[in-house]
Amino acid sequence: MDPKARTRAGKVDIWSEIIGATDSEQQQSTNTETQPIYHRRRPPPQPQPQPQPQPQPPSHSHSLQPNNQSRHSLAAANKRDSWNHSLSTRGRTSIAVGPCVKNQPQGKQARRRGKPPVPKGKFAGPQNFEKEREYFQEVDAFELLEESPSPKHFGTWAIGNQTATDPIPHVSSRLEKWLFSKRINFSCGPSTTLSKILETPTVAMDSIGSDGLDFSSLKTPEKCNPVSPSDGDEAFEDINASIRKLSLATTTTSSDLDHLDPFSALLEICKQPGPLMLIDLFSKYCDPDCIAKIGEGTYGEAFRAGNTVCKIVPFDGDFPVNGEVQKKSEELLEEAVLSQTLNNLRKFENDNFNACTTFIETIDLKVCQGCYDAALVRAWEKWDEKNGSENDHPKQFPEKQCYLVFVLQHGGKDLESFVLENFDEARSLLVQVTASLAVAEAAYEFEHRDLHWGNILLSRNDSVTTKVILEGKELLFRTFGLSISIIDFTLSRINTGENILFLDLSLDPYLFKGPKGDKQSETYRKMEEVTEDYWEGSFPRTNVLWLLYLVDILLLKKTFVRSSKNERDLRSLKKRMDKYNSAKEAIFDPFFADLSVDQTKPCE
Repeated sequence: MDPKARTRAGKVDIWSEIIGATDSEQQQSTNTETQPIYHRRRPPPQPQPQPQPQPQPPSHSHSLQPNNQSRHSLAAANKRDSWNHSLSTRGRTSIAVGPCVKNQPQGKQARRRGKPPVPKGKFAGPQNFEKEREYFQEVDAFELLEESPSPKHFGTWAIGNQTATDPIPHVSSRLEKWLFSKRINFSCGPSTTLSKILETPTVAMDSIGSDGLDFSSLKTPEKCNPVSPSDGDEAFEDINASIRKLSLATTTTSSDLDHLDPFSALLEICKQPGPLMLIDLFSKYCDPDCIAKIGEGTYGEAFRAGNTVCKIVPFDGDFPVNGEVQKKSEELLEEAVLSQTLNNLRKFENDNFNACTTFIETIDLKVCQGCYDAALVRAWEKWDEKNGSENDHPKQFPEKQCYLVFVLQHGGKDLESFVLENFDEARSLLVQVTASLAVAEAAYEFEHRDLHWGNILLSRNDSVTTKVILEGKELLFRTFGLSISIIDFTLSRINTGENILFLDLSLDPYLFKGPKGDKQSETYRKMEEVTEDYWEGSFPRTNVLWLLYLVDILLLKKTFVRSSKNERDLRSLKKRMDKYNSAKEAIFDPFFADLSVDQTKPCE
């Protein structure tokens, strides 16, 4: 067939397709082979002054013009003219929709910004993400500590080159944390959470998971060295076994919980099989008719029985006493242990590194139960008639009421009522209190925390000196015939070597709301500043605060024979003492130098 015939045949084929497509559109035919494709037609380009046609490949010798009488066939797929090329690169316009559109070579259109032109003769292949892939490989290789799951090991946490493979323990997280702290940091004091769960004191729980611990290296929490990871792993080995020892569902009748019950623990410390009657205890020390009340406090009464003083403290009752909730067995258990610990300081033996006799001696501890005996009621009413008691009448106590009785040595009168004769007695008071606090600091990290003038007892005797042993050195101080005893360790803090006993004063905010200018109230507030409300920690500075309080009491409240020089010496002592951080530092102040008989004699 000649070219003209092929052209005519091509022309007929094109218009047949156009007509067939139009009819198909009107009849909404479902034939997918002849279904037209619709696109948004681009607006025709703005006419240019002198439009330049796109360069044509050498093989294309024909161009389509609007008045061209002959058209090239579109059947040859491998031979495309400029018009066909234009459709393929700028978006196809359906011939069926616009058969009469002016088709001509298109002028250059403005390229979109941000896309580089495709070089001629090169095929635009897929983008290269090698750099991105290398970046994420580097991220995957980085050691993620605890920020996100490892991309390589989904579902695990990457720590260095290790993954967490240990199973989660089937125990309560609270108990697990408590046991961990008890095994590797047993000096962290009472565990209030576990105590509430078991309703038992922490002192009796030390046996749980604590076998084989060496208590000789005990330090307070702020002085403890950081625990190494290996120590922590070893500590967790027996966690599940230790948890099995706890039975939260067992009753107090179980023998397994007898040693955990605070009341039973109190009986054990007092070496009793069961509670006594009050009159039976008092009868051991004097005739019941000779009992006399000598003092009182918010939590109890003090009676003299022969040469001893019996302090009766009710506890575990379900009604208030003297406007306050009764103490619990746990609280008195700690106070009992603390009193017995301070008793150890009274032993002057060759191997005793710290010793003194200033802290009141606890002769006995007994748990009693029942009503006040008639002899005790008479002694109480006699005191009330003479002094006007501020406490509730003891007849309110029922038969089931329990008491803890501290049998103490008779230490004399308190500083508030004792009359000092001269400046030497005032100096003797200060040096004995300072030396005893220094010894207790060295031995047990002791802090009294409530050393007001009602908790210092004084009496006169024939003694000339008093001896203390401070960190292996024997020290003698002149007493001028004055004997000092320190009492009431309710607010005290002590490290026994197995437990840290303390009272969380943050639970009693009213203690720090006393009148401004009152020396005792100001001392409580200064303690709060020093401890920052962390009452478990060791802060020997609190002992210094109470020594400063005593100097103020001597200057402002007590009357005795003294000169202006004596007052200047006391004020100078106060100024220097304010710079000390412990009683161990204060005892070597120049104020006490001439009271020391021999400060350098080693302990034999």
